[in-house]
Amino acid sequence: MKKLINDPENVIADALKGIAASDKDVRVDFDNRVIYRAAPKADGKVAIISGGGSGHEPLHGGFVGVGMLDAACAGAVFTSPTPDQMLAATTTVDTGAGVLHIVKNYTGDVMNFEMAAELAADAGIEVSTVVVADDVAVQDSLYTAGRRGVGATVLLEKIVGAAAEEGSDLAAVTAVAQQVADNSRSMGMALTSCTVPSAGKPTFDLPEDEMEIGIGIHGEPGRHREPIADAHSIAEQLVAPILADLDFTGAPVIAMLNGMGGTPLIELYLMYGEVIELLEAAGVTVERNLVGNYITSLDMAGCSLTLLRADDDLLRLWDAPVRTAGLRWGL
Repeated sequence: MKKLINDPENVIADALKGIAASDKDVRVDFDNRVIYRAAPKADGKVAIISGGGSGHEPLHGGFVGVGMLDAACAGAVFTSPTPDQMLAATTTVDTGAGVLHIVKNYTGDVMNFEMAAELAADAGIEVSTVVVADDVAVQDSLYTAGRRGVGATVLLEKIVGAAAEEGSDLAAVTAVAQQVADNSRSMGMALTSCTVPSAGKPTFDLPEDEMEIGIGIHGEPGRHREPIADAHSIAEQLVAPILADLDFTGAPVIAMLNGMGGTPLIELYLMYGEVIELLEAAGVTVERNLVGNYITSLDMAGCSLTLLRADDDLLRLWDAPVRTAGLRWGL
């Protein structure tokens, strides 16, 4: 294992120190491992928190700031944050208008966020929850009951962050979040495994001449393994199952071609070129896009595609100003 770390057991604590030093728009609660906006949201506005296992950066901590999250809880690598972490974040960010929890569909995340929401309710804080389950690769995995929550989380955090910023109430913000969750689909693939620092070896063995189709963001098995192919063939295997699962024609679409952490941008742009040709041929109109590393799996080489069937209001919220380490425009 070759990594830029000190002690494998202190990777999260050391990374949080670097985040605090590099981004003056956030502050870090090192005891609870929560990243907050440096300047809290105004009273009377809905607050939004998310979180999950570390190793997916910039998700979630890189999306804390104006126009997105109010706080992000950092669990250990690929491990859910604790209910205490989530409760601390919920209590801290509440302005009196309620708090939305954005939860990726992994068993630990769902269970721990649910416990935190119950504890917050006991303290008089209104909490609403939306679970993201956009991965079309598998119905059930080692980590989930139902589909995994992956790339749509990024799009959802941006859009609902804008809705909260403009003053929508908790019911309206939750409805927007559910709309995004219901109309998003994702599919991913890997050329290599990833290496968890505390494990010191790859999560799974993938021969040099093979690729995994339909992987999750924790190195979970995909749909199948097959000989490595060219970019056009890989793009077809990402696009086809998404379009088979939901009709993306007749509406504006937001597309994200996401890197898994170990793929250079030149390859991601090349892949996006292949993807957009396939989408256009299928009658899908992409109005907005992201290309880059937004929800990663440590050092895994590979990529994922996320499509959101949007409307004019969702596009307006997407275009609204945002200032975070991971996304920044309009400010």
